[in-house]
Amino acid sequence: MLLSVLSFTVAAVLLVVLPGPDTLVVVRGLARGGRGGGVRTSLGVLCGLLVWVIAAVLGLSALLQASEIGFEILKIVGACYLVWMGLQSLRSLLRPVSEAAETTAKSSWLNRSGGFFSGFLTDILNPKIGVLFITFLPGFVPPGYSVAWTTLSLGLLYVALTALYCAVLIAASTKISTWMQTPRIRRRLDGLAGLTLLGFGVRMATEH
Repeated sequence: MLLSVLSFTVAAVLLVVLPGPDTLVVVRGLARGGRGGGVRTSLGVLCGLLVWVIAAVLGLSALLQASEIGFEILKIVGACYLVWMGLQSLRSLLRPVSEAAETTAKSSWLNRSGGFFSGFLTDILNPKIGVLFITFLPGFVPPGYSVAWTTLSLGLLYVALTALYCAVLIAASTKISTWMQTPRIRRRLDGLAGLTLLGFGVRMATEH
């Protein structure tokens, strides 16, 4: 079991730190809401992962994978959500800097509630995470051990590693959070995040 856990940890760390939509929405949350925004977005990401871990243990992810229509529908919805977030970020490029700053102040309450849901929906609308768990986690279950309980334990370990990674991102941003909140800088970060989210959305929709 110890060897399986160590092997899984190494593989999971490589998957967690690989840049993807999760990392991007957390950075976007930091740019929009500072440290608090990053924390809320990270919590949303972690809750989405927990849902997929439980679904994998219960076999729901396997059913989703077996249902080609259901998988495609969820994939398209997830892709559309990423594209929508990308377009929302790009809208800031069309506003003057002064107007963008005023909009940020007026919509701060939206950032407080929306950060969590941005992270949560980014994960929960990505069926490939569920498929990853049902194909990746069982491969590290040693012979003679309960598949369900071991899969759950490894899934929780994956969530814990993701939480640690998000904490590192948030800690690293503490010193530059004020700089990221500058309207002109934030607008540029929004533009970069928007283009990247659009790319992720298009890739998700076109991948097989």
